[in-house]
Amino acid sequence: MTSFDKREEGFEKKFALDEELKFKSEARRNKLLGLWAAEKLGLAGDQAAAYAREVIAADFEEAGHGDVLRKVAKDLAGKGITEAQISQRMDELMAVAVAEVKMGK
Repeated sequence: MTSFDKREEGFEKKFALDEELKFKSEARRNKLLGLWAAEKLGLAGDQAAAYAREVIAADFEEAGHGDVLRKVAKDLAGKGITEAQISQRMDELMAVAVAEVKMGK
């Protein structure tokens, strides 16, 4: 194997790890967002956990996080929470999620 081949293989492995980190972080963010929204909806315990799973599942409807944002915004309609506030919370929770995934939580 040449030096170039080794470098290429290294880049491919790094890309795969980065993609895995991104996927896990987004799933973690969606779970945290679901638990946050569940609290706003007055859900607790098993109901809150079930709602968080619904939010995670919503992310598989289309590429990007717009599907998650729309689901939570629709569910929180009438609670005085805007899409902009939800989007900001998603950004905040993404930073938390990345840190948690990197720590192995």
